[in-house]
Amino acid sequence: MEWRDDALILGARRHGETSVILEVMTRGHGRHLGLVRGGRSRRLRPILQPGNLVAAQWRARLEDHLGALTVEPLVARAAYFLDRAAALHGVVSLCALLRLLPERDPHEELFEMADAIAALFGDIRAAEGAATMLARFELALLGALGFGLSPKSGRAVSRAAGAPWRDKLLLYPDFLQHESIVAEQADLIAAFRLTGYFLTRDVLKPRGVALPAARELYVGALLPVA
Repeated sequence: MEWRDDALILGARRHGETSVILEVMTRGHGRHLGLVRGGRSRRLRPILQPGNLVAAQWRARLEDHLGALTVEPLVARAAYFLDRAAALHGVVSLCALLRLLPERDPHEELFEMADAIAALFGDIRAAEGAATMLARFELALLGALGFGLSPKSGRAVSRAAGAPWRDKLLLYPDFLQHESIVAEQADLIAAFRLTGYFLTRDVLKPRGVALPAARELYVGALLPVA
């Protein structure tokens, strides 16, 4: 068995003295694990950092085996995250959220979104754009996991009808539906509250886990009034 694909690095854990088990999100093969021999070497360690984009090749004797991964760098971004708290927390949160997807389940749209977000995190001028895309990504992730949200659902109400219960309702900002709308800070705060609520209730609590700490740090660093 063998495939080649573009892959976003999610993380790596030590395996033996010199190797690592690498976790990636690929365009056509979903979230995938593989053994990288020599992954702890001076040459490979900078490449195997979360948020970097690589060309990956996976080989295994049988499809259900862990298999071996080899990677070549395509876009190195990790160095741009290290001295910027919001970007660093954002990338860690993004990678943690991608781990909620079933292994080897293809989600090309989510891969494209995640890669674009990581690219924005690597650009100091694109902080607001990264936050907007991350909120949309979380909504898309809920949909991919079977918990899609829609303002047209039976539990959604108009702004006027919901006014008496404003303090108890979650807002569904317009920018989540329409890419042409620019998200204001208040809209971003509302969006992260919305997606965070449903991620916690429907995805994380049943698994006995909480939202990634990096997500809260990201929101706090980027949106201090949240």
